[in-house]
Amino acid sequence: MINKKLEHPFQPLVFKDSKVLILGSFPSIDSFDKSFYYAHPRNQFWKILSALSSYPINNRDQKIWLLKESKYALWDMVKNCTRDNSLDSSLEDIEVNNIAEFLEEHPSIKKVAFTGRLAEKLFKMHFGYLEVETVYLPSPSSAYAKMSFESKVAVYREKLEF
Repeated sequence: MINKKLEHPFQPLVFKDSKVLILGSFPSIDSFDKSFYYAHPRNQFWKILSALSSYPINNRDQKIWLLKESKYALWDMVKNCTRDNSLDSSLEDIEVNNIAEFLEEHPSIKKVAFTGRLAEKLFKMHFGYLEVETVYLPSPSSAYAKMSFESKVAVYREKLEF
C-alpha cells in the first residue's frame, strides 16, 4: 500500500437531513485494512462523538446510526494520493474530492468541520469561495496529545452544534 497511488476506499456517509459535514484528510492504513473511517484503535474520533451523543459505538452499524441521529455526514478531502505512512504529512500527489458538488447535492448541510489542518488547508485552497460555515476541530488522533480527551470533547461539543 505504501508509495503507490491510492484511491479513497469508501463512500461518504451522508443522510438526507445531515447538517454538518465532518471532513478528514484521507484514511489511515488501519482504516484501509478495516474498511471504515477512523478505524485505528487509538483514534479518539468515535469515542468523542459517543461522549457527545451518549450513543454506543461498539460496531460499524452503531457508528453509522450515531452519525445519522446526530445529523452528521462524514467524508475526506482527498480523493487519491500517494503516501509513505499514515501521517497526513506523508500525503503527496493529492487530488481532492469535489466538495462543492457534494454540498450542492446535500443542501441540508450548513457547516463543514475539519478534523485536521490538512483537510482545512485543502478545503480553503480549493473551495474557499463557498459560502458555508467552517470550523476546525482538534485532531482525534492519539498522536495529538496537546489536548486531553475531555478538552477535545468540549471543543467538539461547542463547534459541532447547529
